[in-house]
Amino acid sequence: MQGGQLDRRITIQRKQVVDDPEYGPQPASWQDVAARVPAQVQDVLPSRSETFGDAAAQNAQPARVRIRYMRGITADMRIVLHDEVDTIHQLKTDGAEIGRREWTEFMVEEFADGNT
Repeated sequence: MQGGQLDRRITIQRKQVVDDPEYGPQPASWQDVAARVPAQVQDVLPSRSETFGDAAAQNAQPARVRIRYMRGITADMRIVLHDEVDTIHQLKTDGAEIGRREWTEFMVEEFADGNT
């Protein structure tokens, strides 16, 4: 893959946790891990085994995201896809190394409400 194929921009975010002395760890806001990273985003095509009913039951369209190698991408993170309208996607998989620390690839799915 050539660097010119990284035609989208994403921001990778991690849920920040605040330690409350009375209630213990509490979820807070999302914190940027990497901002406006060049990425390639490809929708995942349905396989032959999936039927139209299965696709209709699933509102979210999964996508495959590839970025230059970055360590530490985990499924508890999310990305903001910067496009005409910014959309929020949850990671479905941990980052997988492609090549010898050349690329990182992971699967995402758009949040249903977009505001999570």
